[in-house]
Formats: sequence, structure tokens, C-alpha cells
Amino acid sequence: MAQRRPRSVYDAGTDPDPRFSLANERTLLAWLRTALGLVVAGIAVIALAELVEPLWLVDVVAGVAFLSGGTTAVLGWRQWSRAERAMRLGEPLPSGLGAVVVLAGVLLLALLGVLALLVTGR
Repeated sequence: MAQRRPRSVYDAGTDPDPRFSLANERTLLAWLRTALGLVVAGIAVIALAELVEPLWLVDVVAGVAFLSGGTTAVLGWRQWSRAERAMRLGEPLPSGLGAVVVLAGVLLLALLGVLALLVTGR
């Protein structure tokens, strides 16, 4: 039988009820959807760069969007693996700061958007 990966998750404990593992996987997919949306937002900002002055603002907004997207993907994976491992070991589900970090990134993007509106005078 083939080994399931990541081994750090699947080599621990026993399989939980599949419904819980599938719910955990759906949560990971939601994190990844959010991460993808943030990365796409960064690409959109770059594509529309000619509409924003000063250009440094485009770089800052796109950079924050890209970093927020990458961080969201990593935090989602980390939360998935910690929750899956805890379920396999019969331990309480771990809490995480991922949602707070994503919230901070989205708030920063919103503030930068307001700054862009003020700077461009639109």
C-alpha cells in the first residue's frame, strides 16, 4: 500500500471519521481560494498600473496582495495539517492565528486602496 503524504500527518494516530477529514479539506480549499484571490488582485493592480499615480503605490499594493496571498496559502496548509493530526490523535483541535493574519492583510490592502483614491484624486 502506498504511503500517504505528508507523513507527519498521516503516520500519526488512526483515521478519523471521513466526514471530519473532508470538512477539514474543504476548509483548506477555502483558504487556498482566498490566497488565489489575493494573488489575482495583485496581478490586476499591476495590469491597471497606468491608472494610478504615483507608481510606487502600485508596487506597494501589488506587493502586499502577493505577500498576503502567499501567507494565506501557507497558513491554510499549516492549519489543515495541525487539525488533521489532532483529529488522528484524538486531541483537541488547535487554534490558529491565520484568520487574524489574513484579516490584517485585507485591512492593509483596504487602507492602501483608500490611499490610492486620495492620492489620485478620484
